[in-house]
Amino acid sequence: MQSTNMNLEIITKQVVNLSKAVGRFIKQEVAQLKNSDVEEKGMHNFVTYVDKQAEKTIVTELSKILPKAGFIAEEDGSLQRSDRLNWIIDPLDGTTNYIHELPPFSISIALLDGNEIIVGVIYEINLKECFYAWKNSPAFLNGNVINVSSTHNLNSALLATGFPYYDYSLLPQYMELLSDLMQSTRGIRRLGSAAVDLAYLACGRFDLFYEYGLQSWDVAAGILIVRQAGGLVSDFSGNNNYIFGKEIIASNSLIHNEFQIKLDHYFGK
Repeated sequence: MQSTNMNLEIITKQVVNLSKAVGRFIKQEVAQLKNSDVEEKGMHNFVTYVDKQAEKTIVTELSKILPKAGFIAEEDGSLQRSDRLNWIIDPLDGTTNYIHELPPFSISIALLDGNEIIVGVIYEINLKECFYAWKNSPAFLNGNVINVSSTHNLNSALLATGFPYYDYSLLPQYMELLSDLMQSTRGIRRLGSAAVDLAYLACGRFDLFYEYGLQSWDVAAGILIVRQAGGLVSDFSGNNNYIFGKEIIASNSLIHNEFQIKLDHYFGK
């Protein structure tokens, strides 16, 4: 099945509606969540019954939209992948925020056609903001077209990042770069949801986002939305291994090179 044979706008809007419905379930459960509901599936990596139920619902409904598509999902590694079309799902990005009743947290759903992301939807549940795009479309926030910022230099830029929580192998370089950026930018934020960081970049709230140690479900939808909003995405080497390569730089494109020089200095790329 080729993406040219599908109506990506209709598929995207179906995913938007699904995300909002699952978002309502996630939001209503937060007040009922108990400490005993929280499982640690890895170092500082948490999951709850809410994540699992949300993912099951998403998988069931996406299977109705594209019955032959496979899945790459955070919580259920047993789901089958297909040779061509695969949904990439994070049912609750920002679980640590969620269990502490702290926004933001979000749903992230992307559709991968071979190696190309052709649909991306991010729903930030607390503010009820849905960011989405499909191949060759503008990027949207709740129906309105969005674009990246026009900030031209790092000194005037607001950046987003994520702190390493399990892979500390690059921590010294990360901290040196962070120290530099504290002094050479308008500020740095760490929200706790990479999907939201990318969505906020797409609509101009952030000027650049970078992080390492991420999974495909953290970034896939955001990559497309940022690109369709006029942004630029690369891995830490300036190349294209950013979906599965566990490192990403996303920017408004105007400050990408300036940031890349700084990163190269500390990471030796």
